[in-house]
Amino acid sequence: MKPLVCLYCEGTDSKIVVVTKENNQIKILRAASVDLVGSAHSPGENETEAVQMISDEAGIQIDAGGGANLSMQGFSTGSLFESLVNAEMRGIKLHQCEFIPVLTEPSIFYQIIPKRVTDSMITTDVIKDTIIQSDRPFDRSNVGLTALSDGNSLASFLAQDVPCFKMINSLARYNGKRVYKLISVKSAELSLAYFVAKKKKFFPDDYSLIVYIGKEYSKLIFLQGRKLKHIGATLDLGTSNLHTYDVYFSKILLEMENGGIPNLDNIVVCGEDDSENLILSFYGTFPEANVSKLDFDNVDVSSLSEDARIKISSFSVPFAAALEFFDELSKETTGINLLPRHIKEDQKVFQFGWHGYLVVPLLFVAAFYFTTNILVKQIEINKLKSEIQFQTELKRQNLSTLMEIDNLTARINNFGQTQAILDSAAKGTGIWNKLLFNLSDFVGKKKTFWVRNIVLPDSAVVTIDGHSLNRKVLTEFASALPTATLQNIIYEAIREQDAFRFTLTLRKEELLKALHE
Repeated sequence: MKPLVCLYCEGTDSKIVVVTKENNQIKILRAASVDLVGSAHSPGENETEAVQMISDEAGIQIDAGGGANLSMQGFSTGSLFESLVNAEMRGIKLHQCEFIPVLTEPSIFYQIIPKRVTDSMITTDVIKDTIIQSDRPFDRSNVGLTALSDGNSLASFLAQDVPCFKMINSLARYNGKRVYKLISVKSAELSLAYFVAKKKKFFPDDYSLIVYIGKEYSKLIFLQGRKLKHIGATLDLGTSNLHTYDVYFSKILLEMENGGIPNLDNIVVCGEDDSENLILSFYGTFPEANVSKLDFDNVDVSSLSEDARIKISSFSVPFAAALEFFDELSKETTGINLLPRHIKEDQKVFQFGWHGYLVVPLLFVAAFYFTTNILVKQIEINKLKSEIQFQTELKRQNLSTLMEIDNLTARINNFGQTQAILDSAAKGTGIWNKLLFNLSDFVGKKKTFWVRNIVLPDSAVVTIDGHSLNRKVLTEFASALPTATLQNIIYEAIREQDAFRFTLTLRKEELLKALHE
């Protein structure tokens, strides 16, 4: 589970503990006391020590007289509390923690509820009576109810202006967060009474007194058995302004008379002072009472510094609130939770009024409508894309067909020209055919005569080259061809036989004319 940060706000003294629970073992990760609230004032001796812890980082200069020169480098005087908390909580990721403010007077006040008042009457009669009896405004949205030992109930109310809430919100903004998660608001007196009643094994008829001594204030809480009997008025006495313990005794006797407590069987001392001198003083005034101090065995404090372990009793109240909350989660007890409604609403990611919730169904309908339309349009778009691809391919094929048609058209258009060329090329082919026929016929009849080569140069003369075994045949051949001229006859033996190589020329024009006739 997430770490739990319990902040106990009491005057100018603020106690902070960071607690977690693992394997049914409660562990205190950090415990710190901050003496300065976010106001500009001159700290005392203890506050000077707290300021000194961050003087190097924050730029606070402490003068020799013990006062604080609050010259801030990077933050204002109002952010001194936040700076001190960050210095003490170094290594703790506060945005990942859950917060429980632990309140006392004047942020919280109580009223006795008679037995005849039922839970359903709390929001009517009790609030009306409280308005009459109280001269200060309070939050009507939440009322805590605690059973007393005499059968009556104790109603707990929050004041409308709670500085502790502002301190937590200011700390969140200082660290760059909108808010920190508040999961509960506890009463300091009721949580401490639960802690002591669980820790100590009191008899049912025992009257017990819890004495919590703070730096400026002290608390007197009375139990009968393990139930709350009476909460005494807050005493303006503490370690910073107390010079003798005798003042406590007169206050205790007065509160015993107000609460109808005949005697004291047990006295439990905790807080800033649980020394042996205090315990011995109580023994001297109440010799029949069993006087003891509140211990923290079965709690893992290994993560705390040595100084925090020694002063662990001073963190009794915030630790008691954490213990009560853990027991509520495990269904061991049913405590009170005074978390105001406006804080619950402010912590929501989506903050709706009553009319906002009416709009939520419309948002779902609108989302469904637009989603359906988008899907339909997307299907149409996909179809159009497919059609475009088909038409593009068809266009490509048509272009290819058109190119082939153009080629055929060009060939058709060139047919006439080609025909004319062929006609001109074929002109006179019949005459040449007659020449070759005569030449072939003569060679066929004369077995000793053959033609090796016929040359048709571009000039006007046709040259015929060949051989003959009979010289006379050459004369006959020249006579058989019109316009032929026997150019030369060369003796050339072929395989030991006499042979004559000849060259005969024909003039084209005369030959064509003679053959044509």
